[in-house]
Amino acid sequence: MKFTVLNSNKFKTNLCCVFLAVPLTEDRVTKTALIPSLLRRGTNNLTSQLEINKRLEEMYGASISYGIEKEADYEVLKFYLEVINDDLLPEKRALTKEGLDLLVDIIFNPYLEKDSNGESIFCKQYVNQEKDNLIKVIESRKDNKANYAANRMVEEMYQGEAYGIYKFGKIEDLKSINEKNLYEFYKELISIAKISVYVVGDVNKDSLEGDFRKSLESLGVNPESSFEKVNMRHTPRTNPKVVNEKMDVSQGNLIIGLDVNSNKTNEEIIMYNAILGTGANSKLFQNVREKASLAYSAGSKYFRRKNMIMIKTGIEISNYEKTLAIIEEQLENIKNGEITEQELESARQLITSTSKLIPESGENLVTYYYDKEMNDEEPDLEKFIDNIQKVKIEDIVDVAKDVSVDTIYFLRD
Repeated sequence: MKFTVLNSNKFKTNLCCVFLAVPLTEDRVTKTALIPSLLRRGTNNLTSQLEINKRLEEMYGASISYGIEKEADYEVLKFYLEVINDDLLPEKRALTKEGLDLLVDIIFNPYLEKDSNGESIFCKQYVNQEKDNLIKVIESRKDNKANYAANRMVEEMYQGEAYGIYKFGKIEDLKSINEKNLYEFYKELISIAKISVYVVGDVNKDSLEGDFRKSLESLGVNPESSFEKVNMRHTPRTNPKVVNEKMDVSQGNLIIGLDVNSNKTNEEIIMYNAILGTGANSKLFQNVREKASLAYSAGSKYFRRKNMIMIKTGIEISNYEKTLAIIEEQLENIKNGEITEQELESARQLITSTSKLIPESGENLVTYYYDKEMNDEEPDLEKFIDNIQKVKIEDIVDVAKDVSVDTIYFLRD
């Protein structure tokens, strides 16, 4: 377990986060997706969601949220709790400690029942309700066509690999899940998960970490799990994989997965992506959307942990060929060094200004530090910004030479 305090007096609230990371696998994913929503239903001490909400109200209206994210080849269960800074309370009270205690109770001390053999199991009613809720979540993935298309491109590009697995799993897997085997799975998950704790605010690290470890020990939780580190390297395709999927849509979604098979620095690849498709001055926005008027939206995002850049465009279905041709032209132009000093400086300013905003948000700070933790890197924001200033046009051209189109996905009618 790693316990990190990010001291800051900028905020009137303290943010407490507990993340559990487990390797992403087909046989685990659906059960894992059920766990956060099931844990929020009740604990051994607060046996219903109503009781948890009452406890939050007693903590001056503390807020709590849950989620599950796919981070590279891991599935990460995320729990957030925000409380008022202890120094701003009208009474002397260790509210941040209470918040962490509540998170421990919710995550590691779930509400359980007994089966006919006297063995502990999850509450059958809660499990069945959350299975129904997860079915609705999976069925609704097509409601947002742009997000659906982006997820489908990833599934096609990484087919047969961990990163290609949908984070909420499959409806057919839910049939075999019950209150008994889900509890057995939960115990296994806790034993193998990498536990990461973050607290953002004006707090004392040593006392909070000591109390947190004691709380885990009192529940018989070993914070030093047998965490299995994984990172499956994707093998670039010789020829792009082309997928056309038909659906009742009025707008087409063209999503392209680029493989970045480069040994250049993170900063250089980020600058390449910014010039390609980040912001209003990028090549994709200017040439696909503004000049050619082919797309409602056009941009790109760099997924560093998978060495992948995703190009996303929303277009008229009839403009597929034209749009694809202009995108490919922009990739070639960068490779040929057709980058202006203005484009370089615009990308630099965008990345720098965005990076400087990270400390202004507790959640963004945690996201930044957690990414570094999961990849054994030092979180030095100033050094990153400094390195961005040093990136030259020839560095970006070198990156471009190692970028190839891997998958072309088109959602159309």
